[in-house]
Amino acid sequence: MASAPLIAAPAGLAHVAWCDGRPVSAAQYLADAAHLAALLPERRHVLNACANRYRFAVGLGAALLRAQVTLLPPNHTSETVRWLREFAADAYVLTDDAQAAIDLPRLEFPESPASAPAAPGVPEIDEQQLCAIVFTSGSTGAPVPNRKHWGALVRNVRGALARLGLSAARPAAILGTVPPQHMYGFESTVLAALQGGGALCAERPFYPSDVCAALERLPRPRLLVTTPFHLRALLDDVAQPPPAELLLCATAPLSAELARRAEARFGAELLEIYGCTETGQIATRNTAREAEWRTLPGVQVELRDGRAWASGGHVEERTAIGDVIEVLAPDRFLLHGRISDMVNVAGKRSSLEFLNAQLLAIEGVIDGVFYMPDDDTPGGITRLRAFVVAPGLDREQLLARLRERIDAAFLPRPLVLLERLPRAPSGKLPREALRALAHAHARNGKT
Repeated sequence: MASAPLIAAPAGLAHVAWCDGRPVSAAQYLADAAHLAALLPERRHVLNACANRYRFAVGLGAALLRAQVTLLPPNHTSETVRWLREFAADAYVLTDDAQAAIDLPRLEFPESPASAPAAPGVPEIDEQQLCAIVFTSGSTGAPVPNRKHWGALVRNVRGALARLGLSAARPAAILGTVPPQHMYGFESTVLAALQGGGALCAERPFYPSDVCAALERLPRPRLLVTTPFHLRALLDDVAQPPPAELLLCATAPLSAELARRAEARFGAELLEIYGCTETGQIATRNTAREAEWRTLPGVQVELRDGRAWASGGHVEERTAIGDVIEVLAPDRFLLHGRISDMVNVAGKRSSLEFLNAQLLAIEGVIDGVFYMPDDDTPGGITRLRAFVVAPGLDREQLLARLRERIDAAFLPRPLVLLERLPRAPSGKLPREALRALAHAHARNGKT
């Protein structure tokens, strides 16, 4: 029976995490995971809601040791939790927040043992063991489960680490602005640290000044794992961020202009990650210099009946990709946007990705997004809308500048000015949140 270690061998790692500025050794991590594993209830499914990234990693290790499955839903709303109870009746929540209002049997994250840990051996986990179920929202809004087995996850992250040039012999301190419960954060911060790419930073700073302060505290080499939204906010706010050896970006389209700005400011290469919850990360590119994506080891992309499919490598089964992809070779492709992002107005075609890029390129726009409502959105005629954060501009100025960049058919009606957009912790804008905004502003008669 094939197996893979819970973490890379301690002999090759000085530590696996940084907590409050202090390094955490691999031996300490293994001891903490074993201690927590002994406290877990006799259940099969655990919702790991720990906000502290190190505690999340300990919870993951403990669940693996007890053959429990970690549930990773897109959010912890009461409706999602209700659905989880139906999906896994024995589910409980592991949390490090005493105030967390999650309607499941709960286990508070315990204090670490007071005594110094011994040097335990590294547990081997069966590659076929179901490690996690990561959920995406389907077209109906109901979570869709995607099962992740340990061996495939290990192959996934090791292939990515090789592409990034990271290993136990060349580790990095890893700071993430994305939560560990998101597939990108799960792979690129938690699993990357456990499988030899470096040491994760327990904190997840949000504001640009906090990100820079946390990065400054970490030893070099250091890796920043972030999103286009977080990166743009940081570069707009901070003239000279701390240097880093590598930047990773994912969760939304990244413009070449923003990638070039980031590389110049940080003095580091930026690699964009392409993937989805169903497949995990499958390709990378240097966005500042190239348009082509290169797949991770063993992964191939092909077209079948006009649809792109990914297979091979760590991808557990052939999986349809929800994007418009031009295949150049089995290991190389161009990305032309999401299938669901294509819009047709008055016989003219464009993509929401393109329209968003034009909106964000306007000087003074801090954040913004185009939205094509569902047919049932109040207001009668279905029209493109836009929600924009631009404190120094009014609606007429924004429309005039948009007219210089896009066809008049795609001008938003209405264009709504907001103080902020309802982004998720991952930096994404859930369609459900945009739909709620559209309904609220239609009811209020705001344009």
